[in-house]
Amino acid sequence: MNFAALDLNLLRVFDAMMLERSTVRAGERIGLSQPAVSSALGRLRQITGDQLFVRDGNSMVPTPRALMLQQPVRSALAQVEEALRAAAEFDPGTSRQTFRIIGSDYFSSLLMPRLAQAIAPAAPSVRLQMLDHASSEIAAQLSDGRVDLAVGPPFQVPEWIAQKKLHDSYIVSVARKDHPVLLANAIAPGRRIPPEVFCQIPQVLMSMDGSFRGSMDAALVEQGLTRTVAMTVPHFQAVALCVAESDLLGNLPVHFARRAASMLDLNLYMPPFDPPILGGSLFWHKRFDKDPANGWLRGRIEEALDFGRVDAEALRNMG
Repeated sequence: MNFAALDLNLLRVFDAMMLERSTVRAGERIGLSQPAVSSALGRLRQITGDQLFVRDGNSMVPTPRALMLQQPVRSALAQVEEALRAAAEFDPGTSRQTFRIIGSDYFSSLLMPRLAQAIAPAAPSVRLQMLDHASSEIAAQLSDGRVDLAVGPPFQVPEWIAQKKLHDSYIVSVARKDHPVLLANAIAPGRRIPPEVFCQIPQVLMSMDGSFRGSMDAALVEQGLTRTVAMTVPHFQAVALCVAESDLLGNLPVHFARRAASMLDLNLYMPPFDPPILGGSLFWHKRFDKDPANGWLRGRIEEALDFGRVDAEALRNMG
């Protein structure tokens, strides 16, 4: 191996390729053109004497040698980045940094419009990428350096991941205005839907895996009741659109439901039982604890998703 020909940029290209498996996406990640990435890969192949990546359809698949190098290279780059960040200053007004955030459509719909309003005037050249990933991938994505921050429901995180709670939430039922079954039973918006009426109305369920059972079904079964789920969709936004254009009933987190109701002319109702209090949290790798840029964006996200706490007793008295 010819170490004299090795430079830090080649390692950055290798690290980006291991994350993206595409010369185009790797270039976008580190600010290089696709030809520049290909050229760097050619130099790396000469240095290592290995192909490192071979094409498989539209993806570049790492060789066993590349897989062996992945973690040592990522660790080395992380140490260099951390050393440089310690002395770095961050000026949002002049920064051209790209930040990557992961979260579900619930968080992207609530967060990104507020960030657009807050960040565009203060940091006109900063770019934000919101990526849709399951909350189960948060720790791995942060550890690998694929993303800078994540938003999602609270969960037990590894010791190297930091978590800060942002707000509380709970589930409400949503229906189009003048819904025939709710009108016939004289159930006003904001009131609780009785269990029997709730189960009478066919429903649309947000289900990532297509399951026809959700968090409400266990409580209904305890009362000897079963609801009819007529449709499943993988995103909360799709639930709101289906409800707006049909007689289906949907169930959404309250902050998302309020936003959807204002745009789609929907009514909100309390479900037939006390909904559990849910939450939203912000996650980052602890190596970014003192990073000025990461800390700046964390502050903007906290402001954007600060919906406050929910009092459990007050919630039980609603509807």
